Amino acid sequence: MSETMAEEKYKFEQNFSFTPLLNKTPSFLQNKASLELLMKWSMLGRISVQYYSFDQSFYPYNSRNFALMFFKDPQVVSHLKKMTAGAWVPLDSPLLCVDVEVVPCSRVSMDLLDPIYYCRQILSPSGNVVKCFHDLYPDYDELRRALQEEESEHYDVIGREERGEFLFRIFKHLCLGGELCQYEDTIAPYAQLTKLIYKDLISVQKDPQSMGISVVSTVLKVCAQDETGSCYPGRGDEEQTFAYLIVDPFKRHVCLFYHCYGVGSFTL
Repeated sequence: MSETMAEEKYKFEQNFSFTPLLNKTPSFLQNKASLELLMKWSMLGRISVQYYSFDQSFYPYNSRNFALMFFKDPQVVSHLKKMTAGAWVPLDSPLLCVDVEVVPCSRVSMDLLDPIYYCRQILSPSGNVVKCFHDLYPDYDELRRALQEEESEHYDVIGREERGEFLFRIFKHLCLGGELCQYEDTIAPYAQLTKLIYKDLISVQKDPQSMGISVVSTVLKVCAQDETGSCYPGRGDEEQTFAYLIVDPFKRHVCLFYHCYGVGSFTL
């Protein structure tokens, strides 16, 4: 879609303005134990979060317009970086359109992962991840196999609906890691950091009558394009290169959670 077409499509819709919240940092990027895990998984220095405030009411039906306005806002563009040769550099061409996928986000507990814990073909009774043979990867296991190979006999342990949830996506991203990932022998580190990241990024509210907790955030998986095609969060089709917008409609805050696959930093 050309820039002109994109502007024509949305000219009668809301125009959002965004302001960077430069002093806001998620706790998982300040916690030494979390940073050490990200370094071990070859994600340190390649995974990050940016926070912004915005000036109008957000409605989920307007998600695509919101994402387009976000990536065309000068305050946002001036802070966006892409990974080139292992270094974050400014974008060098204007963004013309944005692919947007609305990501289900309803879970308020980690019980989504219970089927994995109960599957003895994935986790042994001692809690260790079961190793397995793979033609390409010498250090492979049944957890990664169940997460990404549909032909795995354990792929259906997690249902299709659950796999779409943002909580599960974070867990999967961490389990697969970066290019030089040193994989864990147990599931606990993946689950613990998943919980911390999810808690950092998602906003919830309590119903005063039922006292139940529900998610109020809207999560959008985004991919921005310039005149040559996909350019942010990266070029090419790599599952571990991702970007999500997480919108809090009440605070009018949005965070950009992103990762570019490759070799992570070796120092904190």
